[in-house]
Amino acid sequence: MAHTIKPLVAGNWKMNGTTANLKEPRLLAGMLRDVKLKCDVMVCPPATLIRRVKAVMRGSKIKAGGQDCHAAVSGAHTGDISADMLKDAGATAVIVGHSERRTNHKETDAMVAAKALAAHKVGLTAIICIGETLDERKGGKTLEVLTSQIKGSIPAGCTAANTVVAYEPVWAIGTGLTPTVAEITEAHAHIRKELSGVMGAEGASTRILYGGSVKPTNAAELMAVANVNGALVGGASLKAVDFIGIIKAYI
Repeated sequence: MAHTIKPLVAGNWKMNGTTANLKEPRLLAGMLRDVKLKCDVMVCPPATLIRRVKAVMRGSKIKAGGQDCHAAVSGAHTGDISADMLKDAGATAVIVGHSERRTNHKETDAMVAAKALAAHKVGLTAIICIGETLDERKGGKTLEVLTSQIKGSIPAGCTAANTVVAYEPVWAIGTGLTPTVAEITEAHAHIRKELSGVMGAEGASTRILYGGSVKPTNAAELMAVANVNGALVGGASLKAVDFIGIIKAYI
Protein backbone atom coordinates (compact mmCIF):
# COMPACT_ATOMS: atom_id res chain seq x y z
CA MET A 1 0.00 0.00 0.00
CA ALA A 2 2.90 2.37 0.78
CA HIS A 3 3.74 2.80 -2.92
CA THR A 4 0.40 4.56 -3.49
CA ILE A 5 1.22 7.33 -1.01
CA LYS A 6 1.77 10.70 -2.70
CA PRO A 7 5.03 12.12 -1.29
CA LEU A 8 5.39 15.56 0.28
CA VAL A 9 8.45 17.81 0.16
CA ALA A 10 8.07 20.53 2.78
CA GLY A 11 10.49 23.37 3.44
CA ASN A 12 10.91 24.64 7.00
CA TRP A 13 12.40 28.13 6.90
CA LYS A 14 12.73 28.23 10.71
CA MET A 15 13.45 31.74 12.06
CA ASN A 16 14.63 33.05 8.70
CA GLY A 17 13.01 35.33 6.17
CA THR A 18 11.81 38.88 5.64
CA THR A 19 10.23 40.66 2.67
CA ALA A 20 13.54 40.38 0.78
CA ASN A 21 13.22 36.59 0.78
CA LEU A 22 9.86 36.56 -1.01
CA LYS A 23 11.73 36.33 -4.30
CA GLU A 24 12.58 32.70 -3.49
CA PRO A 25 9.02 31.25 -3.33
CA ARG A 26 8.14 33.42 -6.35
CA LEU A 27 11.08 31.89 -8.22
CA LEU A 28 10.15 28.39 -7.03
CA ALA A 29 6.57 28.79 -8.26
CA GLY A 30 7.87 29.92 -11.63
CA MET A 31 10.30 26.99 -11.92
CA LEU A 32 7.55 24.48 -11.15
CA ARG A 33 4.81 26.09 -13.24
CA ASP A 34 4.96 23.66 -16.16
CA VAL A 35 6.44 20.69 -14.31
CA LYS A 36 4.37 17.56 -13.77
CA LEU A 37 5.13 16.79 -10.15
CA LYS A 38 4.84 13.39 -8.52
CA CYS A 39 4.79 14.98 -5.07
CA ASP A 40 3.13 17.75 -3.09
CA VAL A 41 5.28 20.79 -2.27
CA MET A 42 4.94 23.03 0.75
CA VAL A 43 6.80 26.07 2.09
CA CYS A 44 6.65 26.81 5.83
CA PRO A 45 7.92 30.38 6.34
CA PRO A 46 7.72 32.41 9.55
CA ALA A 47 4.12 33.28 10.43
CA THR A 48 4.79 36.91 9.49
CA LEU A 49 5.27 35.86 5.86
CA ILE A 50 2.63 33.17 5.31
CA ARG A 51 0.08 35.46 3.68
CA ARG A 52 2.68 37.11 1.44
CA VAL A 53 4.31 33.80 0.49
CA LYS A 54 0.87 32.57 -0.54
CA ALA A 55 0.42 35.70 -2.61
CA VAL A 56 3.68 35.37 -4.55
CA MET A 57 2.95 31.68 -5.22
CA ARG A 58 -0.61 32.35 -6.39
CA GLY A 59 -1.56 30.18 -9.34
CA SER A 60 0.86 27.43 -8.35
CA LYS A 61 0.06 24.19 -6.53
CA ILE A 62 2.58 24.93 -3.78
CA LYS A 63 1.01 25.05 -0.34
CA ALA A 64 2.00 27.13 2.67
CA GLY A 65 2.34 25.90 6.24
CA GLY A 66 3.15 27.19 9.70
CA GLN A 67 6.04 26.18 11.96
CA ASP A 68 4.23 25.87 15.29
CA CYS A 69 0.92 26.63 16.95
CA HIS A 70 -0.45 26.98 20.47
CA ALA A 71 -2.73 24.25 21.77
CA ALA A 72 -5.39 26.78 22.79
CA VAL A 73 -7.87 28.33 20.37
CA SER A 74 -7.26 31.84 21.73
CA GLY A 75 -6.57 33.64 24.98
CA ALA A 76 -3.92 35.26 27.17
CA HIS A 77 -0.87 33.77 25.46
CA THR A 78 1.23 36.77 24.48
CA GLY A 79 3.43 36.11 21.47
CA ASP A 80 1.84 32.77 20.62
CA ILE A 81 -0.09 31.94 17.45
CA SER A 82 -3.14 29.68 17.27
CA ALA A 83 -3.86 27.12 14.58
CA ASP A 84 -6.86 29.19 13.53
CA MET A 85 -4.64 32.24 13.00
CA LEU A 86 -2.34 30.20 10.77
CA LYS A 87 -5.31 28.98 8.76
CA ASP A 88 -6.59 32.53 8.48
CA ALA A 89 -3.20 33.57 7.07
CA GLY A 90 -3.45 30.90 4.37
CA ALA A 91 -1.70 27.88 5.90
CA THR A 92 -2.97 24.39 5.18
CA ALA A 93 -0.62 22.63 7.62
CA VAL A 94 1.57 23.24 10.66
CA ILE A 95 4.74 21.62 11.93
CA VAL A 96 4.48 20.52 15.58
CA GLY A 97 7.03 18.92 17.88
CA HIS A 98 10.13 19.88 15.92
CA SER A 99 13.21 18.91 17.94
CA GLU A 100 14.15 22.58 18.26
CA ARG A 101 10.79 23.19 19.98
CA ARG A 102 11.18 20.10 22.13
CA THR A 103 14.68 21.17 23.17
CA ASN A 104 14.50 24.98 23.32
CA HIS A 105 10.95 25.22 24.67
CA LYS A 106 10.89 21.98 26.67
CA GLU A 107 7.88 20.68 24.74
CA THR A 108 6.72 17.25 25.88
CA ASP A 109 4.98 14.56 23.82
CA ALA A 110 1.70 15.54 25.51
CA MET A 111 2.14 19.18 24.47
CA VAL A 112 2.89 18.12 20.91
CA ALA A 113 -0.23 15.92 20.82
CA ALA A 114 -2.34 18.84 22.09
CA LYS A 115 -0.98 21.08 19.33
CA ALA A 116 -1.67 18.44 16.68
CA LEU A 117 -5.22 18.16 17.97
CA ALA A 118 -5.61 21.94 17.82
CA ALA A 119 -4.45 21.86 14.20
CA HIS A 120 -6.92 19.13 13.32
CA LYS A 121 -9.81 21.00 14.90
CA VAL A 122 -9.43 23.90 12.46
CA GLY A 123 -8.72 21.72 9.44
CA LEU A 124 -4.93 21.96 9.29
CA THR A 125 -2.69 18.99 8.60
CA ALA A 126 -0.34 18.35 11.53
CA ILE A 127 3.25 17.51 10.58
CA ILE A 128 4.37 15.75 13.76
CA CYS A 129 8.14 15.53 14.24
CA ILE A 130 9.94 12.74 16.05
CA GLY A 131 13.59 11.71 16.31
CA GLU A 132 16.39 10.60 18.58
CA THR A 133 19.42 12.50 19.91
CA LEU A 134 23.01 11.41 19.26
CA ASP A 135 23.31 9.98 22.79
CA GLU A 136 20.12 7.97 22.26
CA ARG A 137 21.40 6.71 18.91
CA LYS A 138 24.76 5.72 20.41
CA GLY A 139 22.98 4.06 23.31
CA GLY A 140 20.97 1.85 20.96
CA LYS A 141 17.69 3.48 22.04
CA THR A 142 16.55 4.86 18.69
CA LEU A 143 13.59 2.54 18.15
CA GLU A 144 12.56 2.77 21.80
CA VAL A 145 12.55 6.58 21.59
CA LEU A 146 10.56 6.56 18.35
CA THR A 147 7.95 4.23 19.85
CA SER A 148 7.60 6.44 22.92
CA GLN A 149 7.31 9.65 20.87
CA ILE A 150 4.75 8.14 18.50
CA LYS A 151 2.56 6.85 21.31
CA GLY A 152 2.81 10.15 23.19
CA SER A 153 2.69 12.69 20.35
CA ILE A 154 -0.02 11.31 18.08
CA PRO A 155 -3.51 12.17 19.37
CA ALA A 156 -6.69 10.22 18.81
CA GLY A 157 -8.41 10.96 15.53
CA CYS A 158 -5.28 11.11 13.41
CA THR A 159 -5.80 9.99 9.81
CA ALA A 160 -3.61 9.78 6.75
CA ALA A 161 -5.40 12.89 5.48
CA ASN A 162 -4.78 15.13 8.51
CA THR A 163 -1.43 13.85 9.77
CA VAL A 164 2.11 13.58 8.46
CA VAL A 165 4.96 12.17 10.55
CA ALA A 166 8.47 13.54 10.05
CA TYR A 167 11.43 11.50 11.25
CA GLU A 168 14.31 13.84 11.99
CA PRO A 169 17.26 12.37 13.86
CA VAL A 170 18.21 15.35 16.04
CA TRP A 171 21.92 14.79 15.47
CA ALA A 172 21.47 15.11 11.69
CA ILE A 173 19.63 18.44 11.65
CA GLY A 174 21.82 21.18 10.22
CA THR A 175 25.00 19.24 10.98
CA GLY A 176 25.74 17.81 7.55
CA LEU A 177 25.60 14.35 9.12
CA THR A 178 23.14 11.91 7.59
CA PRO A 179 22.19 8.42 8.81
CA THR A 180 23.05 5.54 6.51
CA VAL A 181 20.40 4.21 4.15
CA ALA A 182 20.23 1.11 6.37
CA GLU A 183 19.59 3.25 9.47
CA ILE A 184 16.88 5.28 7.73
CA THR A 185 15.30 2.08 6.37
CA GLU A 186 15.19 0.57 9.86
CA ALA A 187 13.76 3.72 11.47
CA HIS A 188 11.06 4.26 8.85
CA ALA A 189 10.00 0.59 8.90
CA HIS A 190 9.68 0.81 12.67
CA ILE A 191 7.69 4.05 12.46
CA ARG A 192 5.33 2.46 9.91
CA LYS A 193 4.75 -0.50 12.23
CA GLU A 194 4.11 1.75 15.24
CA LEU A 195 1.78 4.02 13.26
CA SER A 196 -0.31 1.02 12.29
CA GLY A 197 -0.53 0.16 15.96
CA VAL A 198 -1.62 3.65 16.98
CA MET A 199 -3.70 4.64 13.94
CA GLY A 200 -4.96 1.28 12.73
CA ALA A 201 -5.49 0.98 8.97
CA GLU A 202 -4.75 4.71 8.51
CA GLY A 203 -1.16 4.12 9.63
CA ALA A 204 -0.40 2.18 6.45
CA SER A 205 -1.05 5.20 4.22
CA THR A 206 0.20 8.02 6.46
CA ARG A 207 3.11 9.94 4.96
CA ILE A 208 6.43 9.53 6.76
CA LEU A 209 8.94 12.21 5.81
CA TYR A 210 12.69 12.08 6.37
CA GLY A 211 14.46 15.21 7.57
CA GLY A 212 18.03 15.91 8.58
CA SER A 213 20.65 17.36 6.21
CA VAL A 214 18.63 16.60 3.06
CA LYS A 215 20.42 18.20 0.10
CA PRO A 216 20.13 18.11 -3.70
CA THR A 217 23.13 15.77 -3.73
CA ASN A 218 21.55 13.09 -1.51
CA ALA A 219 17.81 13.62 -2.05
CA ALA A 220 17.29 11.00 -4.76
CA GLU A 221 19.00 8.29 -2.71
CA LEU A 222 17.13 9.17 0.50
CA MET A 223 13.73 9.52 -1.17
CA ALA A 224 14.12 6.05 -2.72
CA VAL A 225 14.26 4.37 0.71
CA ALA A 226 11.26 2.19 1.59
CA ASN A 227 8.62 4.02 3.68
CA VAL A 228 10.22 7.42 2.99
CA ASN A 229 7.33 9.44 1.58
CA GLY A 230 9.08 12.75 1.10
CA ALA A 231 11.26 15.17 3.02
CA LEU A 232 11.12 17.91 5.63
CA VAL A 233 13.88 20.24 4.48
CA GLY A 234 15.55 22.93 6.56
CA GLY A 235 18.31 25.18 5.25
CA ALA A 236 18.15 23.91 1.68
CA SER A 237 14.57 25.20 1.37
CA LEU A 238 15.59 28.84 1.76
CA LYS A 239 16.93 29.03 -1.79
CA ALA A 240 14.66 28.01 -4.66
CA VAL A 241 17.53 26.48 -6.66
CA ASP A 242 18.51 24.23 -3.75
CA PHE A 243 14.93 23.33 -2.85
CA ILE A 244 14.03 22.38 -6.41
CA GLY A 245 17.16 20.22 -6.49
CA ILE A 246 15.50 18.12 -3.77
CA ILE A 247 12.04 18.24 -5.36
CA LYS A 248 13.64 16.84 -8.55
CA ALA A 249 13.75 13.45 -6.80
CA TYR A 250 10.04 13.34 -7.73
CA ILE A 251 10.12 14.81 -11.24
